[in-house]
Amino acid sequence: MASTFVHTCVRVRDPEASLRFYEKLGFERRGRLNFDTAYNLYLGLPGGGDVLELTVNDGRTEPYDLGDGYNHLAITVDDLDGLLAALAEDGIEPEKPPYHPGGREDLPRICFVADPDGYRIELIEGRFDTPQDPDR
Repeated sequence: MASTFVHTCVRVRDPEASLRFYEKLGFERRGRLNFDTAYNLYLGLPGGGDVLELTVNDGRTEPYDLGDGYNHLAITVDDLDGLLAALAEDGIEPEKPPYHPGGREDLPRICFVADPDGYRIELIEGRFDTPQDPDR
């Protein structure tokens, strides 16, 4: 059973323009997580959690269409394997077995499942602390 809503992820082409827009809405920059060909910027509202993740894919110049602009919702779970077993009883299987994102052992195990409409949900095992990777 889910215990915490973590964040919503959207892909952006121009991170500075996106940050300006979301900061005007009241969001604050909270953290960053780097991968080989992309990075995530984490934002949250004052007094709240880090609920918005902006993913920047290196080299992307074309606008995202709405179908691939949405990526996932993320929630933490206490027992990832137990939850996956319960979901399997309803015929819901993960995209692939649980793994550490980017092969980084310092990050909790995750996996993705899809809801009945096909929206992806990231299941994060245990606690999720906002990454603090340095700028590249």
